[in-house]
Formats: sequence, structure tokens, C-alpha cells
Amino acid sequence: MVTEEQTSSQSGTGGYTGKVSPGGPPDVRELEHLTITKVAVDEKMSNNCYLLTCRHTGEQVLIDAADAAATLLPLVGDAPLTHVVTTHQHWDHHRALAEVVGATDATTVAGEPDAAAVTEQTGVEVAVPVRHGDTVPVGDCTLEVIALAGHTPGSIALLYDDSASEGGHPHLFTGDSLFPGGVGNTFGDEAAFRQLIDEVATKVFDRLPDDTWFYPGHGDDSTIGAERPHLQEWRERGW
Repeated sequence: MVTEEQTSSQSGTGGYTGKVSPGGPPDVRELEHLTITKVAVDEKMSNNCYLLTCRHTGEQVLIDAADAAATLLPLVGDAPLTHVVTTHQHWDHHRALAEVVGATDATTVAGEPDAAAVTEQTGVEVAVPVRHGDTVPVGDCTLEVIALAGHTPGSIALLYDDSASEGGHPHLFTGDSLFPGGVGNTFGDEAAFRQLIDEVATKVFDRLPDDTWFYPGHGDDSTIGAERPHLQEWRERGW
């Protein structure tokens, strides 16, 4: 588990910033029922990995074993890691999957359209291929799968709704489908861009409130409210 000295914040909204860098300390956000630990790995790609811990059972879920198992496994510590979720099939998001699963025996999860590719690339079978609306448990907490095709066919986001807590709001882990400033890269594929922007608009912006905090696969976090005014701008520019 993470010690106080290892973190840049132990608070919820007061101290957590979501600003992390490879080789630097994780940033930790304490919600009423869930702890979110964000860490960056790989100096070149600067992937974000998120360790979610149920504050009641101690059970944990890792979102994207992107790289650097030597960084991720000490964060996991001795508490049970029940699942590793891979947000999409791109190589930079699952380089440590085999080592993390080998050390923890965690169950692997990925979007169904990407599952075969993740299995082929990592040598680790995706045990639970998920679809839109499926759920992943984090102890007593629940993550809802939101399918956001476009960046890859099986890209997924994961929603934890903390609205029932005092001062709480939704938290969304978006992989590479949504960033501050735009949707994920569709590599010049106009049809894929239209698919992604439509799915992000209908499944994220049309559904979730402005205070939803989202956590992307690279870089800093943002909120739905901060990005909402720019959605049409993104659509018009085509990326």
C-alpha cells in the first residue's frame, strides 16, 4: 500500500492535482469509499496507471498495467489485486500486464473487440471481455464500463459514481478516448473520428454532469464541465 511519504496528496479535492510524471511520486485521492492512486510510467510515453482501492475491503483494481511493474507492484503491496483492466489494445497500455498478473494472479479485463489483440500482444488471456454497461467490482465499489469505440474498436472508459457521498461526484477513467482538449487520436481515419466524437458526446457529455472528474491515459486530469464548451470546436476541427 502507499505510505503518506510516497504521496503528493492524501486528500480528496483539497490536495489532489492529478499532476504526475514518470519517476515521480504518485498522487492519491481519498474518496469516502474508494482511494485513487495515479502514477505515471515510461519517460517517453508518460502513461498514467490508476490503482483503485476499496476502503472497506482493501481489494484493488489496476487500470492499465502500462509499464514498469517495478513501480506498480510496490503500490499494490500485499493487498489483493482482483482485476487489471486494459482500456484498449495499444501496446503502450499493457507492457507490464504479464508481470503484474504473474505476481498477483489478478483477473484480466478488456473491451471485447480488443480482447483478442491484447491477448496476442501480451501472451496473457483476457479472462473477462466486457461490453458497454458491464461492471467491474472494486471490493464494495463498482466500475461501470462505457464503450467508446474510435481510438480502437474496443476502447473503454470506467465510471465510478460517487454522487451519493457528501460532496461526491462521478469519476471517469477514459483511457485514450478523452483528454483535456480533445478526443483520442484516430490517426487520420475520418470515420473513426466521427464514431469517437459521437460516442463521447452521447455516452459521456450528454449523460454526465459538469463536476465529473476524468482521468486520461496520459497527462493531466480535467472535468466534463471544463471541456464541454469545446465539444463542437473539436467536431469542426476533425480531431
